[in-house]
Amino acid sequence: MPKLTLRDLDVRGKRVLVRVDFNVPTEERDGATIITDDTRIRETLPTINYLRAQGAKTVLMSHLGRPKGKPVEKYSLRPVGLVLHDLIAHPVAFSHDCIGADAEKIVSEMCDGDVTLLENVRFYAGEEANDPQFAESLAKLSDGLFVNDAFGAAHRAHASTVGVTKFVRQAAMGFLMEKELKYLKEELANPARPFLVILGGAKVSDKIGVIKALLDKADTILICGAMANTFLEAQGMYMAESRVERDKLDLARELMQLAKEKNVRLILPIDLLGAEEIQPGAVTRQSGRLGPDYDVPGGWQAVDIGPETITLFRDEIAHAKTILWNGPPGIFEIREFSAGTEAIAEALAESNATTIIGGGDSVTAVKQAGLADNMTFISTGGGASLKLIEGKELPGVAALTEKN
Repeated sequence: MPKLTLRDLDVRGKRVLVRVDFNVPTEERDGATIITDDTRIRETLPTINYLRAQGAKTVLMSHLGRPKGKPVEKYSLRPVGLVLHDLIAHPVAFSHDCIGADAEKIVSEMCDGDVTLLENVRFYAGEEANDPQFAESLAKLSDGLFVNDAFGAAHRAHASTVGVTKFVRQAAMGFLMEKELKYLKEELANPARPFLVILGGAKVSDKIGVIKALLDKADTILICGAMANTFLEAQGMYMAESRVERDKLDLARELMQLAKEKNVRLILPIDLLGAEEIQPGAVTRQSGRLGPDYDVPGGWQAVDIGPETITLFRDEIAHAKTILWNGPPGIFEIREFSAGTEAIAEALAESNATTIIGGGDSVTAVKQAGLADNMTFISTGGGASLKLIEGKELPGVAALTEKN
């Protein structure tokens, strides 16, 4: 059944509790906490601005980091409130607690169109435990209306994503949640073909379910990153010091066989870039075309795809109509190992296909390359994206109110 959306709610003059995903990257500079990427904040602006325009009293809640159920200053959301203030050009009240008398007092004094940001919900153990009492305390800050716009946390059955829905009259999805579901669920359910998937990252074991699910949908899957090492070794290649999940070699062979049975082209790198150490300035060397005479030399490890693979991948990208990219082909944070990742990002930007960036490091890579605006859709969720692509139900979506 379809779920309620923000447009279905009558919010004027009402306190609306909104779960957002402000779990943004930060760093300490001169004793101050600086937000290094405000994308997740910006992506919630359509929901926040709509609520303000409709005369709602918007009460925002989120987690940040892993404070493990107790207050930790470096995980305070106060710096996020300052950034949000600048983005919406309107004061953002900040509550030093997310439940209790202080939070209730601040929220009770709000006027129509005001915005309040609550302190980190993970400062309470009840958040991750989905404790009903904690959830009910959060719900008290609303007038019975809840909006979940935190796609990045929708795969977690926590108090602020699931538990709170039991103590409100209506629970709806925000505009960001709606957009994520549109591209990662609806768009991929019936993609324009050829449908190309590019999967990178470290471990095969992290993406078993995703690979199996995509074997029922994709025309071609490009496997790269450290996870490709396991597939290559399963084919008999010598991978030297490269990261390989040797307990997953049989699984890799099973997946390759499954691809063959389903008539899906599963393509592995045909050459690699190797290095003796993982650090900036490291000496690198090309493997040449992989085969009996060319592999990763002893003492070296694969850190990126090679030039022949880049050409091969570019050609596949050029012919696709729908492309899903999740996971970089190399350790792109180090400049010497970033050529493959940059090449994929550039090829996607030049493509006429629908390009969907499925969260995680791929998003960072696209932004670092300055090509984010050239992509059709960029997901804000890492684990949530993978769960949705895998075909699993997200607790944070399942808990929302169904439309009549």
